[in-house]
Order: sequence, then structure tokens, then C-alpha cells
Amino acid sequence: MPSVQLPAVTPKRRAWNKGRLVVQKRPHISTRQYGRLVRDWVVSIGQEPSGYGTHSMRRTKVAEICRKTGNLRAVQLLLGHTKVDSTVRYLEVEFEDALSISERINI
Repeated sequence: MPSVQLPAVTPKRRAWNKGRLVVQKRPHISTRQYGRLVRDWVVSIGQEPSGYGTHSMRRTKVAEICRKTGNLRAVQLLLGHTKVDSTVRYLEVEFEDALSISERINI
């Protein structure tokens, strides 16, 4: 059976990093850049950007984690809080409720 020669596949564009030393010299994105990314994302999904912000999304995420798991200590660690009462204030929950949740979790 005769062999069939397939054409070589050649890239259409040169890779952006071809021949470059791959070392990350750029700093992390700024708070302002992050805010713009969030705003653009919110607009792209058809929502009003004034209703969403980087901080409100951060608070919503940890509030959902706390609500679904009851693990206040995990939320405290995620937020970088040194005191659990700071986390309680941040989440706007009653201290007694927070203690009850915390006592059910063994860490």
C-alpha cells in the first residue's frame, strides 16, 4: 500500500514568546486594573456595573462560603483576619451566631 505524505503543519503566526527568555518581570495588576477587569466583565454579561464592585464581590464570596459550610475559621483565613471578631463584623453576623458556628467546627 503506498504511503500518503501529509503536508507539514505550520503555524500561521509566530509565537509571542519565541526566542524570549521567559521571566516574569511585571508586577501584579493594580487595584485599578482589577476594578476595570471586573467592570468590563460585568458589562459583558449585560449587568449594570454600578451594582458590582471588587469589594462587594469579595464579601459575597466569603459570605457564601460561611453560609454553605459554617466554617467561620476558613473564612477568617481567606480574609486574612487575625481575630475572629473582625471576621464576624465583616460578615455582619451576630456574635452569638458566630460563636455557635465556630464551636461546631473542630480545627
